[in-house]
Amino acid sequence: MFRDRPAVRLPGPLPVVVIGLSAVVVAIQDGDAVVLTVRPPGQLPGLPFGPFDPNGHRTFELALRAFVTAQTRFDLGYVEQLYTFGDRGRDAPLADMGPRSGGDGAQTGAARVLSVGYLALTPKAVDTAAPDTAWASWARFFPYEDWRDGRPDALGAIEPALRQWAHGATERLSRARLLFALDGAPWNEERVLERYELLYEAGLAPEAARDRGEAAALPAPDLAAALGEPMISDHRRILATALSRLRGKLKYRPVAFELMPEAFTLSALQRAVEAVAGVPLHKQNFRRALERADLVEGLGRVDSDTGGRPAELFRFRREILGARPVSGLSLPLLRE
Repeated sequence: MFRDRPAVRLPGPLPVVVIGLSAVVVAIQDGDAVVLTVRPPGQLPGLPFGPFDPNGHRTFELALRAFVTAQTRFDLGYVEQLYTFGDRGRDAPLADMGPRSGGDGAQTGAARVLSVGYLALTPKAVDTAAPDTAWASWARFFPYEDWRDGRPDALGAIEPALRQWAHGATERLSRARLLFALDGAPWNEERVLERYELLYEAGLAPEAARDRGEAAALPAPDLAAALGEPMISDHRRILATALSRLRGKLKYRPVAFELMPEAFTLSALQRAVEAVAGVPLHKQNFRRALERADLVEGLGRVDSDTGGRPAELFRFRREILGARPVSGLSLPLLRE
């Protein structure tokens, strides 16, 4: 009934695919949003990362938790998968594994890495006590994203570079205006990844020349500072993806409380949300929105360590998560 079929001969070396895992771990430290970084001596900073061993781990998440703990001595709390990054030429550091041999001894070529990114939230930026790890403000990597004190100075240095890149190209200038709030366009805090990708496309992001195998032109010091600190591999792209996701999710899921201790003041909660969103919020409207959502409950005691008038302590009503659909937090912007 079935005819013998000739063996299929592949046209060339078999590709080797390696699965890497990267973690964006976010916490609040002294009112600022910080991410956990790994920085071996003499190298650029990166995110905690490691390979997935299908023989050693049942799931990606278990593998992620294991290697982050091994690298940083830090146990992850809330974790969600972000995205799978597989662009050729922008692989994770473990991609450079050289030629491989198949079971028959044939060369299979250089490994191609698929990097699975994860977002993790923790209520405290604890000292990891591990070498080469540190908490760093996300604004070090994206200084133009911080509007808490008004329009950031970094945009003043980036704008001329973008206009020069877009010169004579209407579509380019339109995208730059929309993403970087040029010429009075509104700022959309969720479009972190799109902004980084535009800077990459324009050749302004330091990683662009590196990934293209080109010699990087040295920008003026003010522009270099405005563009932010580069990271190894495509880790800044992964970080931008995580920040975009988190900023958007603030509005439809109560993830902000994963960054808070069990007891907190409403002022501390607002500062944490502002630190992540990168925008200032209207205090009274923020509190009215919290009251309408019925997400917090007063504990009947105060925090005397506020440096001023004692403030009431609250808790997140976590029990409501299983009782009804729960939305995120309203972000009423402070209009100057």
